[in-house]
Amino acid sequence: MLGTTIDTPKKGTRILLVRHGETDWNKTRRFQGRSDVPLNQNGIGQAHALAMALRREPIAAIYSSPLIRALDTARIIKTFHPLALLLQAEGLAEMDLGDFEGMLAHHWAEKYPDFRKAWLEKPLSVTMPGGECLQAVQTRALDTLERIIKRYPPETTLLFCGHGFVNRTILCHALNLSLDRFREVPQDTAALNILYKCDERWYAEVVNTRDRINE
Repeated sequence: MLGTTIDTPKKGTRILLVRHGETDWNKTRRFQGRSDVPLNQNGIGQAHALAMALRREPIAAIYSSPLIRALDTARIIKTFHPLALLLQAEGLAEMDLGDFEGMLAHHWAEKYPDFRKAWLEKPLSVTMPGGECLQAVQTRALDTLERIIKRYPPETTLLFCGHGFVNRTILCHALNLSLDRFREVPQDTAALNILYKCDERWYAEVVNTRDRINE
């Protein structure tokens, strides 16, 4: 689904869902979860490129995970939208990885082969030891978006800055996909997704792009 464009009705609340730029932990494939890791220089550049792509968007408000990598990405985007409020939303924080926080992916795979097998084959059935499951992440993320959307008139454009797991669970809901299929919905660093919330229905127009948007 890289850069996928899906035909949807252009009405309802327009949601620009973005992922934060790259961190050193992304680069080295270290599990960061709730660890408050800042953007690296490449991530800052990615955030500036995303901000440029979104500079002409009529963004009414920006909501970000309170984690610094997301918040700094949102702050960079806001430079082109000085009148838009920037607010933190705890429900957009990344999945709590519990005991796995800070582990390198290859060390984790070697140390927890049984857990890894379950995570790969049936991720919806898995809860991170001392952390969260995908269903809990999806529930809190959607509750957060729903609560915020209700504050604004229909057809408002809102931007939400989140994380890989959080964004994927939101997109699975919009695409009517089981969370067991969340890997089918990639989220690159500084990726853009465009969603619509129309009455009780969600639609995905664009998934995981860095290419555009309105010029």
